[in-house]
Amino acid sequence: MAFRTIKLGGTASDVTVAPVAHGLMMMTWTPNPISDEQAFEAIKAGVDALPPGTKAFLNSGEFYAMDWGTANLKLLSRFFAKYPDYADKTFLSVKGGVRNGGPDGSMECLRASVDNIQNALGPNKKLDLFEPARIDRKTPLETIMNNLVTLVKEGKFSHIGLSECNAVTLRKANEIYPITAAEIEVSPWSYDDNQKAVIDTARELNITVVAYSPLGRGYLTGQIKSTNDLPENDIRRNLTRFKEDNFKANWAIVEGLNAIAEKKGVTTAQLSLAWVASLGQHMLPLPGSSKSSRTLENLKAGNIQLTPEESKAIHEVITANPTVGDRYFGSDEGAHLWG
Repeated sequence: MAFRTIKLGGTASDVTVAPVAHGLMMMTWTPNPISDEQAFEAIKAGVDALPPGTKAFLNSGEFYAMDWGTANLKLLSRFFAKYPDYADKTFLSVKGGVRNGGPDGSMECLRASVDNIQNALGPNKKLDLFEPARIDRKTPLETIMNNLVTLVKEGKFSHIGLSECNAVTLRKANEIYPITAAEIEVSPWSYDDNQKAVIDTARELNITVVAYSPLGRGYLTGQIKSTNDLPENDIRRNLTRFKEDNFKANWAIVEGLNAIAEKKGVTTAQLSLAWVASLGQHMLPLPGSSKSSRTLENLKAGNIQLTPEESKAIHEVITANPTVGDRYFGSDEGAHLWG
């Protein structure tokens, strides 16, 4: 099957990637991490399905583990040690720059973070794109950007991304140095004024929007019927929208999407991914996957074209069923959103 491809933005505008990225977080940030064999198969499946010259966009984090350690990066290190020829077939984005539980844009923290990431990755894969996981509001944006540019010029990584930034911040940062990607949450239950502003600004400035949690952390797939379906220590149990009353109140969104998906002959997950992708040529949905079959299912969603009628129907589902509960823990402040 020939997959549609997209070009990344900013300084990576010569890089062609698959239309759906691969989030690796839940391979390790879970009470029961999967085996290397299963993880490697999930990653390889997405790479092997692509035509020559097209890279798989992989997304990791310096702290993607239950103990906030580098387990995710060490998993990747083992993968690239076993399959060194896959290094050139993948584009790796990693979030970092967190200290003492919050974002830190100082040179000291950013340099230590980037070095820690590369040390954990090992010698077989170079960090392609680095993102401060959140915007440090205590440090001037110009200082943060100049620190990142210095690290790029030192060859620590090749491209700069921002995560959980607002549209004004994105524009100001891009004036200092071309931003390749803005990672924000976008899905049928997370599509408000902030998302729309970042998407519009990124389109104007040729910046890729890496849309994380496009399936509502699994909720929008319809496979999780209640909070009780989540493992006991699953981090989603702490999120506002997964509290039982909110969980039930938002179910109408799933039912509405499911009806459209059934009519089109695709899964509800694929419909959600296709809708995120339909918001612009610069949109890159970032679902997580720990199984090869799911990786391929997600990838196929990048080829699904929505008709104007289907897009209108999805819009009607979203507007008729405003999401109950915020995106994280009851207060955006603690999650450092829209910096």
